[in-house]
This record gives sequence, C-alpha cells and structure tokens, in this order.
Amino acid sequence: MVAILEHRKIRDFDWLLTLLALAIAIFGTWQIYNAQPDKSYWTKQLIGLGVSVGVMLAVAFTDYRKLIHFAPVFYVFGLLLLLVVLHPSVGLKINGQRAWIGVPGLGQFQPSEFMKIPTVLMLARYFGRPRHSALTIKETLMGIAIMALPVGLILLEPDAGQAITYMPLLAVVLFLSSVRMWLVVAALVVGTVAIPAAYYVGIQTGVVKAYQQERINVILDPENADRRSIGYHTWQSIITVGKGGLTGTQVERDATQSSLKFLPEPHTDFIFAVTAENTGFVGSVLLLLAYAVLLTKLIHGARHAPDRTGMLVIMAIVGGLAFQIFINVGMALGIVPVIGVPLPLMSAGLSAILATSVAIGFAISIRLRRFVN
Repeated sequence: MVAILEHRKIRDFDWLLTLLALAIAIFGTWQIYNAQPDKSYWTKQLIGLGVSVGVMLAVAFTDYRKLIHFAPVFYVFGLLLLLVVLHPSVGLKINGQRAWIGVPGLGQFQPSEFMKIPTVLMLARYFGRPRHSALTIKETLMGIAIMALPVGLILLEPDAGQAITYMPLLAVVLFLSSVRMWLVVAALVVGTVAIPAAYYVGIQTGVVKAYQQERINVILDPENADRRSIGYHTWQSIITVGKGGLTGTQVERDATQSSLKFLPEPHTDFIFAVTAENTGFVGSVLLLLAYAVLLTKLIHGARHAPDRTGMLVIMAIVGGLAFQIFINVGMALGIVPVIGVPLPLMSAGLSAILATSVAIGFAISIRLRRFVN
C-alpha cells in the first residue's frame, strides 16, 4: 500500500510547475552573474536555490492540511521575527531600512518575505470554511486585522514597498470569499479620495519624505525629473532596457549599463532591466511568457483543489506573485515608482527565492491531494 501511495505521489507530482520554476531561477542566476560577475553574488544565489528546492520538496510532500493546522504558530513566529528585526542589536540596517537578519555564509534573511506565507495560511484558514452567503463586516475586518499586524510592523522598518505586496493577498481572498460589493465600492471611493489627501497631508507634515515625493514625480513628470539624483535609477533602467534591442547585447563586449555599474542594484531591484539588456525584447517576452505559464499552472491547481482552503492558498499565492511581477517590471520600464520589490525567482536574495519556493511547494502539495475528500 505504501508503495502504491508513493507511486501516486510521483505520478501526480506537478513536474512542469517545478521544472518551470527551477528554469526561471537558473535563468535568474545567469542574469545575476551578468549583472554582478563577482563570485560572492551568484554563488550565494546558487546555494540559496539549492536550499529552496529542498524546502520546496519537503513542503510539497507534506500534507498541506497539517501545515495549515499550525498556521497560528507560524503566524506568531513570523510576527516575533518582525519584532526582533527592529532591534538595533539584531536587525541589519541597509539603505535606511532595518529589515534584515544576518545569516552566516548566505547573506541576509528578510523576515517580511517569509511572513507572507503564514499570512496566506491564516487568511485561508479563516476564510476557508464552506460559505453560503457573503462576508459579514466582522469577517472582513478580521481579514484586515490578520494582514494589518505584519504590515504595521513592516512599515516600522520602514519598508513601504514590501508592505504593499501584502495587499493583493487579502484582496484575492476577500474577492473569492464573496465580499459584499458595497464594501468594495466604498473602499474604492474612500481610497480614491483618501490616498491623494493622505499624500498631501504627508507632504505638509513631513511624513512623506522628499525622496519619496521625487520618486513619484519621476513617474508623473519624467521629462522634468532630475536624472542625476532621484530620477537616476528610473532613467538608467529605461536606458538599460532600450539598449537590449531585439535580441540583446553581448555581455563581455557591449553591455555597459549593468556590467559597468551605471545601473544601480542590477542584481535585485532591476534584474528585469539586466535581462532586457542581455537577451533583448525576445528574451524579455519569453521570460514573461514563462511567468504566464507558471501562473496558469497555479490557477489550474487551484481549480482542482480538494477544498476551499487549498484553493484560497493557491489563489492568494497567484495574486501575490502576479502583483510582484507587475511592480518589478513596471519599475524597470519606468511606469511605477521604485519601491524595491524583487522579481520572483529572478532577483538575488535568499529570502525572496525561499519564500517563493515554499509557496510553490504548497501549490504542489495541494495538487497531490486533489482526489482526497
């Protein structure tokens, strides 16, 4: 019987999803090498990738329902990490943000990336019960509270870019849980009025810093942005993308933007710009197509999930990944402000690739049990 069950696991394992994610990650490591040939960057990424694949397989072959049962434990542990990282003796301060914990041999670990998974599990656990009516206001507020706790701590780091990536997780879960339409309309109306008002008040009170204003102004009025200061990142990225042309440059001879360090943070925030420079429009489109197939496979897994909880887990993951892809590519193309959101499976960093691998592991685990009642 055990042999039969193991055979079914191997047979039903989502090999295409796994291989596609691995291919994107390996391709990303190549681009990290192109951006930062220094061995310390791409070797750490390879080590992180090896660790992530092992964790992904461990999650995939574990019954996701058992893991969701312990969601409160993971959630509280994640909140504790977000609290600990704020302490000056523990958290590493980089670019004005105290958001990392040092990991010997691997670089930095970012708790805010890890915390996305427990947040998804808690939301799916709470909203995963069979429903026969729309969400009540109390239930909606509970979902907001689940998300607000980690987001509030992340804003203290302060890391507004990372905090924003939590929004689609809640939005997808609420939408699929039949949130009342009047609440959606009210939220849109309030947001339309409140966001510009809060931005104006933030400028007047000094909460919104000058550099944050300039990053937004670069997008609103790019022609008049100072390309030597706050607009430098955006314009160098646009130049890098355009330099790739149709099929890309030859890195050793032609690539000047990334290899000669004109482009800031080429191995993290602007890895898509490096990809466009090295592989051109063709390579960039193929990468986006690979992401599209990856997301389609995840959605297919959600459609065949054995329960609502599993479906919500996968769809929240889809929403989070799609949002991060849009924001990161948008930063590279100069259509959204630079807010430091990594490109899933591509950007350098242990935390990001580990979190994405765990998410994919959950999706595979749910698919493996799609015939279980």
